[in-house]
Amino acid sequence: MDKVKLGISSCLLGNSVRYDGKHKLDHYLIDTLGKFVEWVGVCPEVECGLGVPRESMHLTGSPESPRLVTKNSNLDYTQKMLKWAKKRLEQLEKEELCGFVFKSNSPSCGLNSVFSRKGTGLFAKEFVSHFKLMPVEDDESLRDNKIKENFIKRIRKK
Repeated sequence: MDKVKLGISSCLLGNSVRYDGKHKLDHYLIDTLGKFVEWVGVCPEVECGLGVPRESMHLTGSPESPRLVTKNSNLDYTQKMLKWAKKRLEQLEKEELCGFVFKSNSPSCGLNSVFSRKGTGLFAKEFVSHFKLMPVEDDESLRDNKIKENFIKRIRKK
């Protein structure tokens, strides 16, 4: 059986790319789903040129037009992230992905849990806009069996 190719937030693969130098290895995704999946890891912050460790960031402004800003020094990385995202999305087109698993609660990758449970992380928002029909979920949502089953059905149809 051919493996399905999925994009994934790199920290979920166990890569130490988070702001604090840690990872968020997800054993279900790697050990169980990973038997059937070829993962394509993406870390927006590292790939756009931010180091590890780095100052933590959050989204400010409105969910419709968010700004990616560091929490203490108030540096705005919105344009840097958007410029990188445009190029990375073009590269991901060539990967022929069947879906993407994002890291929940991330200012770059969160799908539904940014801005007090409203709004989407900056890269996730660009990704969903670019790949309008591609199945996407976050690690937190995939803990729900119905959501997980539905996601697996949708990626297998691609």
